[in-house]
Amino acid sequence: MRKDISTELTFQTARSSGAGGQNVNKVETMVIVSWDLHASRLITEDEKAILSQKLSHQITKEGLIKVRCSTHRTQLANKEESIKKINQLINRSLAVKKARIATKPSKISKEKRIESKKRNAEKKENRQKWKFSK
Repeated sequence: MRKDISTELTFQTARSSGAGGQNVNKVETMVIVSWDLHASRLITEDEKAILSQKLSHQITKEGLIKVRCSTHRTQLANKEESIKKINQLINRSLAVKKARIATKPSKISKEKRIESKKRNAEKKENRQKWKFSK
């Protein structure tokens, strides 16, 4: 199930860090996107519980999920990138993992494993020094 929460996002801009000369020093190109998880009307209470459990390390004390982006040179590109990032984060967290079906090794694979163990043991046995008996 794909969720798009772009209507509930709040944006904040700041100057990007790192090298870049005058562009970095003057222009606020970094975008910080915040989303209030508990005030959201686009997701159900069950989904809120799942998100608050899975994203507990990314939720602030105020209940906001924040994502920042400063990879691009323009504010608009960073804004689009941050919207994409937060949507991916939420959709990945809400995705239901498929249960693993336990399987047993086949008879041939067991025989191959035992045969390779025998070959390896024989190889190591041949490395031993000779012991002469009297």
